[in-house]
Amino acid sequence: MNFEKDNYIVIKKAIDPKIAYFVYKYFLLKRSVAHTMLKRKYISPYTDYFGTWSDEQVPNTYSHYADIAMETLLKEVLPIMEKETALKLIPTYSYARIYKKGDILHRHKDRFSCEISTTLHLGGDEWPIFIEAKENVGTPEDGFPSATENKGNKVILEPGDMLVYKGNLCEHWREEFTGENCGQVFLHYNNANSPGAEDNKNDTRPHLGLPSGFRDEEKYPHEDMV
Repeated sequence: MNFEKDNYIVIKKAIDPKIAYFVYKYFLLKRSVAHTMLKRKYISPYTDYFGTWSDEQVPNTYSHYADIAMETLLKEVLPIMEKETALKLIPTYSYARIYKKGDILHRHKDRFSCEISTTLHLGGDEWPIFIEAKENVGTPEDGFPSATENKGNKVILEPGDMLVYKGNLCEHWREEFTGENCGQVFLHYNNANSPGAEDNKNDTRPHLGLPSGFRDEEKYPHEDMV
């Protein structure tokens, strides 16, 4: 499989499964901490520093923009990402979720900060992700398949595995989750040769690890985090 030609690749054991398991258990505990602090009004529901349940893409599911452990993974897998994609990459941000039973990740493409993306399976129950690896350049009236007709490629990841894909070109989605918990982190990058990539470094934050409030909203008006 060739990333440039196929628009996605799967990297088995991109990180040690033991490290993936540790990060997964850490993230489960952080979810519990955030829930207790919110319940006792120790933190505001409007802060995202401890994660939120207000992600409109997957409602009422714990998610976290730029958790520091996930941002560390964003940096640590950069050499693997560059080797496998044959691209010079600029890190933008991380976004992690612990999916729950009944969750659906609807078919979508992502914003510019997710130009080159990976979803890394941390732990929990298996949940396939689907990817439409070829961009539609026409409409059904022109003979191109509609979104519902494109079944996509089914990818099953084990802890430590990554699916790497062109996030703002390839549609990707997950069907209804039947397990209990599934921990995933999206790690996002720009191609260093893309126009605007250097200005978009760190998703326009001063450096990695900072919450979304540090994004330069004047330069890049607010968009959905994923």
